[in-house]
Amino acid sequence: MTKKLVTTVAAGALFAGLAVAPVAYTQDTTQPQSDQTQTMKPKQPAPATEAPANEAQTTTPPAAGEKPADVAKSDATYLTEQASDQIAASTYIGQSVYNAGDESIGEINDLIIKKDGGVEAAIIGVGGFLGLGEKDVAVPFDRISIAEQPNTDALKLTTTETADTLKAAPEFKTKAQKIAEQNANQPVDTSTTSSTGTTPARPKQ
Repeated sequence: MTKKLVTTVAAGALFAGLAVAPVAYTQDTTQPQSDQTQTMKPKQPAPATEAPANEAQTTTPPAAGEKPADVAKSDATYLTEQASDQIAASTYIGQSVYNAGDESIGEINDLIIKKDGGVEAAIIGVGGFLGLGEKDVAVPFDRISIAEQPNTDALKLTTTETADTLKAAPEFKTKAQKIAEQNANQPVDTSTTSSTGTTPARPKQ
């Protein structure tokens, strides 16, 4: 009888425990735990930092078709086209020079230009025939008049000089010609020295 009572009590306790366990488990899983839950707050944006005062400021690039100020300034110092009062040196070279009687007295072979600008003289080849026997005469450029031909870029050059005055004028020599003449007039050292600096041995008697 005692064994049957103990068995009955034990069986009742076992069923009671099984009945209570799901309830306790349900309560534990449905209630949030205070130590594990955390309130999620949105992150605040970082405050904008100001650029240091000594940092280089950015510049806005020029728009399409525009030139920077320094480039535009430099372009103003260059010529982009020949003006009506400007003449190229190549226009003078090979031009015939006429006297007052409209007779050709020679052609311009070269121009002498000052270092600070401006034409000093025109080198006119006079005399000779087909370049043979011709000499160069430097005629001051202010003695030559320049007239432009209508509807063309050709020039007509006239001077108060005559063929006789130019033939009698001294010949003009360029710096290169003078240096060449100086080198040609220098005496040539004909003495020779041995490359070894030793006197050849005399044969024995």
